[in-house]
Amino acid sequence: MKHSTTPQTRRGHRGGPARHIGRTLALVLPVVLVLSGTLAVTRVNWTGGPSGSVLTASDVSSAEVSARTVARAPQDVLRDQLMSELQDENPGVVLTHLQEAVNGHPALARHCSSIARALGKAAVRIYGASRAQSYARPVCDTAFASGVLAAHS
Repeated sequence: MKHSTTPQTRRGHRGGPARHIGRTLALVLPVVLVLSGTLAVTRVNWTGGPSGSVLTASDVSSAEVSARTVARAPQDVLRDQLMSELQDENPGVVLTHLQEAVNGHPALARHCSSIARALGKAAVRIYGASRAQSYARPVCDTAFASGVLAAHS
């Protein structure tokens, strides 16, 4: 009986050094990628400031976070201001102030409808549907009236 000189592979045999390296990489590589990705995200300049200054999560103080949250979009500031005013004034006065704000700052015109709609919904909660509807007028393409209708439905 002749014996072959080529090694026979058996089921369950782990193979040579290449297979060992492959298995090691399969276990270690995902860990390395996750850690390097996490570190990369903490080193990205998310502030939009000069690219030379890199801000990490440990560098951010609570004062800086609150200062950034205070700087809000003008339409959000206007919406909050008018909603607050709606507590003290009738919707007609508030709609006049909305129209004046849009006339004074034309960039707010694209947000006028959403603000008027929100005012209409809030007016229904405060005044009721029929009384809130009595204040409706064509400010921002009758968005106030559609807000009243949406809140009433």
